[in-house]
Amino acid sequence: MTMNLTQILELLSSISIVVGLPLAIYVFIYEQRKARENEEEEINQILSDGYIDFLKLTIDNPDLRLQSSTATPNLTEDQRERMLGIFGILVTLFERIYLVTYEEKMAPQKMRRWRSWEVFMREWCRREDFRDNLPLLLPGEDPDFASFLQRLATEEAANGTLPSAGASPFGNRR
Repeated sequence: MTMNLTQILELLSSISIVVGLPLAIYVFIYEQRKARENEEEEINQILSDGYIDFLKLTIDNPDLRLQSSTATPNLTEDQRERMLGIFGILVTLFERIYLVTYEEKMAPQKMRRWRSWEVFMREWCRREDFRDNLPLLLPGEDPDFASFLQRLATEEAANGTLPSAGASPFGNRR
């Protein structure tokens, strides 16, 4: 059973196709999945940075008491305009988060990221002045997002000031 060089090369070629092709496909799929996970993590980081910038905006406007979990009473017209503008920025950020991260069926990692954003949305929906201004803030936003945020606001209004399951952007000031 001697094989000449041509037969050996043909056999090695066949083996490389049988083994190498599936291996190459596996490596390609694995790399694509890893790249997608890295991209999702990068997007989440960008959104997180945007939310941190928003929180800095609330700190830069202490007279609006936006770090409080309760509505700010007796606002002047200027304060009300600034608050509406800040709430508008927040709604725009939440819409972007919703459009980029929310899906009906999510993998566990993606669901964990989404739940942390939902906690922040719920925290803001607990503020009466935020909820009261949603009719001014939601027109023109994505209809699915507007419906989602309005549902959260309704749920949080019904729940009162019960603490959430996650971290609060307001600390523990209830």
